[in-house]
Amino acid sequence: MNKNIFGEKLITCSNNPMTGFFRNGCCDTDDSDIGMHTVCVILNDEFLLFSKSRGNDLSTPVPEFGFNGLKAGDKWCLCALRWKEALINNMAPKVILEATNEKTLDVIKIEDLLKNSHKKKESSDK
Repeated sequence: MNKNIFGEKLITCSNNPMTGFFRNGCCDTDDSDIGMHTVCVILNDEFLLFSKSRGNDLSTPVPEFGFNGLKAGDKWCLCALRWKEALINNMAPKVILEATNEKTLDVIKIEDLLKNSHKKKESSDK
């Protein structure tokens, strides 16, 4: 069973649009997922344009692959290194931590994920 960055059960990222490397709604991964689609994000227009400028157009429909294209507000399992690249360029979309796979921590610091959580910080509790 895949776990989230807190070592807990990985929750669903999105069923509409259906996301995940295995198209099961979760940011599950295994060795066949070369791109490591493990970061559950809430997309925004700025990131979609950034991703397109880097050669990964997520917003244009590709009907022959059953892909309707993504829009701001959609939740999506993003490749960990794409999110990290966006972070470096101040374009990272917000992260749903409970739906982000713990394998993400192999390439991204937990502090960076926490700082970019979609939830507002309530306190400094640990």
